Amino acid sequence: MTYAVALRLNRGIVFAADTRTNAGVDNVSQYRKLHFWRRIGDRVLVIMTAGNLAVTQSVLSILNEQICAEDARDTTNLMTATSMYRAARVVGDALREVRSVDGPALEASKAGFSASLILGGQIGSEGPRLFQIYPEGNFIEASDDTPYFQ
Repeated sequence: MTYAVALRLNRGIVFAADTRTNAGVDNVSQYRKLHFWRRIGDRVLVIMTAGNLAVTQSVLSILNEQICAEDARDTTNLMTATSMYRAARVVGDALREVRSVDGPALEASKAGFSASLILGGQIGSEGPRLFQIYPEGNFIEASDDTPYFQ
């Protein structure tokens, strides 16, 4: 089980996650579950991952490849998104891409497609925003009544 929590405050967001991954009783390892991208003076984005490690690593690889692509300036990626909402759409789309490729095989083997992500950060002058992204790629945003996800 992954332990991860993010709390949106007036002046920022607090993120905390464990590093343990479990693929059965005899297969316990450590992997980073907190990942970040930043451009000083412009944006800071943090993603926490939970679920199938292969799925979450694939999503992160897609996000990084989009940033490094030759046409990165002409496409929407984490470093060109104009708002945190747009960044959440980019992450959801990457998760859907992995689901379309790996989902059928995982479902057929009864492993199931399991991944959820918490995205938070700040772009430009907008305030800190926090999103929970579901395995289907859709997402919700933290509110004043519920300013956290776990």
